[in-house]
Amino acid sequence: MPVVPHQVVHFLLWAWLAAALAGPAGAAQTPVANPALGTATFARVGDTSISHDEYNAAFTAATRAKFYHGKPPDAEIATLQREVADQLVARLVLLREIKRRGLRPDAASVQQQVAVYEQRYANSEQWKKNRAQLLPALITRLEQEELLEKMEKSVRDQSQPSDAQVKAYYAAHRDKFTEPEQMRVSVILLKVDPSANDATWKAREEQAKALARRLRAGEDFAALARQHSAEASALQGGDMGYLHSGMLPEGSQGALEKLKPGDISDPQRLLEGYAVFRLTDRKLAIPHSLDQVQLRARQLTQREQADLAWHAFVTDLKSGTPIEMDQSRFLPLAR
Repeated sequence: MPVVPHQVVHFLLWAWLAAALAGPAGAAQTPVANPALGTATFARVGDTSISHDEYNAAFTAATRAKFYHGKPPDAEIATLQREVADQLVARLVLLREIKRRGLRPDAASVQQQVAVYEQRYANSEQWKKNRAQLLPALITRLEQEELLEKMEKSVRDQSQPSDAQVKAYYAAHRDKFTEPEQMRVSVILLKVDPSANDATWKAREEQAKALARRLRAGEDFAALARQHSAEASALQGGDMGYLHSGMLPEGSQGALEKLKPGDISDPQRLLEGYAVFRLTDRKLAIPHSLDQVQLRARQLTQREQADLAWHAFVTDLKSGTPIEMDQSRFLPLAR
């Protein structure tokens, strides 16, 4: 499993800056006290601490990024709580290793990134008011993030798979190198407003059943699609072209898989109404030989090995670092 890729590193930086600009109003509620760490400290990594405010800001940003404005289920909150904690801890153990190695950032690159932030917050009153105080801290964070990216790249780039490893990966992941089955599908969609009452939905269902009977009796699908369908494909007589698994709703996909070319489906209820499908043609899945997909197989093998190398590197650093964490506010993981 990859640990703290550079996208996450930047996410943590944005979370930090957003919390800094929010000021006291953005602070989290007082956490439950942990006798070993004290009320303000969420975790201690070696001789460095992570405050509850830092953790809560990162968790809030992660929640918004993953669930937008929806309410996530408790089981996913529990998992995300631990993922964010792991990212924050991993970041600190990596910074400890960077310091031990005496690595230095590229000053010109950091200044370019500072300019991006200056432009992004140019109209922010909080930024204008607190710029002198925030800028040195922002530069430090950007220097850290650049070094973290460089370290991750150096670890990942060490993984160059042999021909035997590529062959083994290909053999274990044949599905990744198989062109999926495709179905050429036509549709007639009878539109229904999602908020419509049951009577309206029932009337549309009966209309769809009547169309299915007419089609099975031999009437022209394209003509009926142009006359009745609210789907964009109506202009092409309902023809949606070749589709592969996952491009249709699960229920409709299952119904089509039972059809033979030329068959008409029973009406399928969708979010936007009732649909009647015709299966026109079916192309079977096509497995590709290793010779045909050599480049992609090597890339995927290298990516997997790089992920494993990076995970092992961070795990090893963690195992050699004293880490304490207050998990008293975490929800229990689903069993």
